[in-house]
Amino acid sequence: MASSDVARQLRYSPDFGMRAHSNPTPDNQDAKRLNCRTLSLSGHVGFDSLPDQLVNKSIHQGFCFNILCIGETGLGKSTLIDSLFNTSFDDHMSTHFQPNVRLKAQTYELQESNVRLKLTIIRTIGFGDQINKDDSYQPIVDYIDAQFEAYLQEELKIKRSLYNYHDTRIHVCLYCISPTGHSLKTLDLLTMKNLDSKVNIIPVIAKADALSKSELQKFKIKIMSELVSNGVQIYQFPTDDEGIAKINATMNGHLPFAVVGSTEEIKIGNKTVKARQYPWGIVQVESENHCDFVKLREMLICTNMEDLREQTHMRHYELYRRCKLEEMGFQDTGPENQPVSVQETYEAKWHEFLEEFHQKEEGVRQTMVQRVREKEALLKEAERELQVKFEHLKRLHQEERMKVEEKRKLLEEEIMAFNKRKAASDILHGQALVSTPTVTLKKDKDRKKDQGFRLELLCFDVRDQEVVNVQEAREREKLERERLAHREHNK
Repeated sequence: MASSDVARQLRYSPDFGMRAHSNPTPDNQDAKRLNCRTLSLSGHVGFDSLPDQLVNKSIHQGFCFNILCIGETGLGKSTLIDSLFNTSFDDHMSTHFQPNVRLKAQTYELQESNVRLKLTIIRTIGFGDQINKDDSYQPIVDYIDAQFEAYLQEELKIKRSLYNYHDTRIHVCLYCISPTGHSLKTLDLLTMKNLDSKVNIIPVIAKADALSKSELQKFKIKIMSELVSNGVQIYQFPTDDEGIAKINATMNGHLPFAVVGSTEEIKIGNKTVKARQYPWGIVQVESENHCDFVKLREMLICTNMEDLREQTHMRHYELYRRCKLEEMGFQDTGPENQPVSVQETYEAKWHEFLEEFHQKEEGVRQTMVQRVREKEALLKEAERELQVKFEHLKRLHQEERMKVEEKRKLLEEEIMAFNKRKAASDILHGQALVSTPTVTLKKDKDRKKDQGFRLELLCFDVRDQEVVNVQEAREREKLERERLAHREHNK
């Protein structure tokens, strides 16, 4: 670990409970200089061993590094990662038939000498395989924000455990560009534009052996020109440290790196190297004459890994944290540029929330009162309509009742008249029955004397029946006259 990296980690390491702050103003710096004196030591004290203590503690605790690899399916992302860390991560091949973009994260424990590294590799699956590519970058943005949010929630806890917290924030994004030799695709520009404020982007040209050296140089110039014209901010290797300023400045001129990945070992002469064998020759992965793989590994892992971690925490995470806290209503200074404590901000936000809540409550109450009034008006109108309908039906019912009563009276009168006629008919019929057996008895006694008794009896019966019929006809005429007279009287 370089001394500058140790000093940087000593200043910003979360183990010491320190966080990033804005640069102090010149007035504050002058005030600090006035209140701080420089003294010389008369002997050895021992705090010069702090960097060594930090190194030992960091080695004991281990390091974490998270790489996001973005690129279309089949560009060799997995092979590139395997080549970078000189191992095989056993990643399964994905197809081009993915309905949407997904991210697959896998964590590995690596150790080199006595340094342990917890490496998390996040690969995109199905990126660029859809017909509609408008929102292909959105799952990536959501994933990065989710990792920032998880870290922020851990920071805001009352009982924090940042010492052993597994930091999943993305430290670097290797964006693999297809070796078309022409220009960047619209999808590439959109994705990098939406990610440049959230992650450190290092663009690489994948499968660079598909282009000649002259084509590669023109392609690199074209890519950088398009990135600048579209306002895409990629990661620039730092030049503030004198020890690595020169090499980093040189490597910034080689961006984007043209890389070739391979896990196949080929023996060339007395040396076994990683290379790709073609009918026309061999491309050595670790030869700077063939590709920029060595430059990428040197810049990414050997020289600037800690700076990538620091930039993630100091720049991208702080931007996310600031935006989130501002959304929550927190601020550093008040209206008069006076410092505002968290308690004051919380109380102000709480009062604001209460006021907003009361306003909403009053609005809801007024709305409910208005709705109740409208409902009451509708119910009263419906009640009036029902009353009118009820009165109309009541009137119809009375009229029908009167008609039924009249018919009932007529029917009772007809029944009485019928009963009278029936009684009279029964009387007449009874008289006829009484006279008929006497005549029949006499005729039976004289049956032997007179053979013509049957004819005489029949004639007598006929005469009696005629009398009955005449009487019944008279009774009917009388009843009919009485009924007509009753009707005339009622009218």
